[in-house]
Amino acid sequence: MPALPDDLPSRVLGGSPDAILICDPRGTVRYWNAAAERVFGFSATEALGASMDLIIPERLRVRHWTGWEATLRTGVTRYGEGQMLAVPALHKDGRQISIEFSIQLLKGAGGQIEWVVAVIRDVTERYGREKLLRTRLKALEAQAALQAGARPEEAGKEAEQPLSTSARE
Repeated sequence: MPALPDDLPSRVLGGSPDAILICDPRGTVRYWNAAAERVFGFSATEALGASMDLIIPERLRVRHWTGWEATLRTGVTRYGEGQMLAVPALHKDGRQISIEFSIQLLKGAGGQIEWVVAVIRDVTERYGREKLLRTRLKALEAQAALQAGARPEEAGKEAEQPLSTSARE
């Protein structure tokens, strides 16, 4: 079996269909692949050297950076074991998109976090379909409850539960 080519990691990162961001401990973008350009609309030239605030909605920045600092301090994140986190993000054109991502904390020899890698997927269309289905289900359940004699304010309560367990805002 032939040895793996030296450039294989860069080919995998660059050719990934998912957006891949690599940031330093200050939250500065140091790697931005072609899929990240497609998902967020910013070119690598625009993103490299910029803060992640580029893609974080303003209303979520304090919460994001509080969690970031806690993770850097403790070296622990609840999203490092392959769990997907679903959050809103910003596209260059100003619109909000829905993303899911996992992160990996890369530590140096001294145990300090040197890099944070995020693998990101745009789930805006899927989230929109799920939201529409929840709305339709709620309306149908309300209609069925009313036909069965329920009070209008109680109709459709079951459909308020999310279709997935991902947290979204």
